Amino acid sequence: MSKESRDFFWPSYVDLMTVLFLVMLVLFVLSFKMFQDKAMENQHTLARLEVELEEKKKLDEIKSALSRLDDRYFQYNEQHKRHELLVDVLFEQSRAEIPQRALAPLRRAGENLSQVINSIDDKEVKYLIVIDGRAASYPKGDPRNITEREYALELSYKRAVALMKFWQRSGIKFPKDQIELVAAGSGFEGAGRTGDIRDRRFVIQILPKVGTLGD
Repeated sequence: MSKESRDFFWPSYVDLMTVLFLVMLVLFVLSFKMFQDKAMENQHTLARLEVELEEKKKLDEIKSALSRLDDRYFQYNEQHKRHELLVDVLFEQSRAEIPQRALAPLRRAGENLSQVINSIDDKEVKYLIVIDGRAASYPKGDPRNITEREYALELSYKRAVALMKFWQRSGIKFPKDQIELVAAGSGFEGAGRTGDIRDRRFVIQILPKVGTLGD
């Protein structure tokens, strides 16, 4: 190899090594960044799974507690995912006053519900108890199902309020910092209707709220 060739080779070689070094350095930095991002993502995933596991444990505890509800008064509707009141309160047509014959079983149902809710020690879990008043609709195709729809909503709401006030007068108490008791009226609407006079009653739904555990 001539002197001129050697003089050309070594600078070119050094330049090549420098370029390769820079490429390797960039690849190393990118790989390290990707590794850090993946590690951070795994940490977030692990944290989220821990929160979900904690929520699952609490939901299982709640489910276990609610299973102690007296089956003479409550049942779990698997199709609609809700606990429902079994007391058959057949209101008189267009009336919101609770029939006298239903007062005693309704009081016992409220006492049982209060006892079960108050037995749950976890104060972080909140509950939404919805008293859903209803009204029996007219036969399918009857125009009154449309013309009296607003009236049915108002009537069914008054029925729900009647039960709420009856429980209050009966001394049935729920922990104020855990329970949100809501009266609602679905009128002629609502899932799980029978299509007959038995719809002239109300349904109670018990919904645990554990969505704030991740805070």
